[in-house]
Amino acid sequence: MTPQQRAERAAEAMYAKDTAAQEMKMQVEAVGPGRAVLSMEVQPAHLNGHRICHGGIIFTLADTAFAYACNSYNTLTVAQENQITFLAPGQLGERLTATAEEQALAGRSGVYDVTVTGGDGRKVALMRGLSRTVKGQHFPEDELTQEDRA
Repeated sequence: MTPQQRAERAAEAMYAKDTAAQEMKMQVEAVGPGRAVLSMEVQPAHLNGHRICHGGIIFTLADTAFAYACNSYNTLTVAQENQITFLAPGQLGERLTATAEEQALAGRSGVYDVTVTGGDGRKVALMRGLSRTVKGQHFPEDELTQEDRA
């Protein structure tokens, strides 16, 4: 199994159980080793009292991209700490895209940067996530098919 195949299979296994991402209609646009791109359209239920996308919604998108990036090695990995800076508002009907990229991985700890952009490419938010690997896998690699082993 290649690292890319492992990342894709881990993302599929995660998404199948990720009711939060499913309910928010997030889409996994791309995934690879240490990297993930997710997007979602800002819905009326995502607006705050200023009629812009609630910061918690933007954070959830960024955090989810972070999760798919740091779980791309088929090892269960959780958030240890996240910090986000909001730069521009998300608007109703706009597709927001979160791109998470691994910056460092040492032992059980990882550092990931996430950029959330708006439909016009502007930066909406920047997030840094620190991850911690725990015991377990998303799918058992000892039960791979012949095609997976090729």
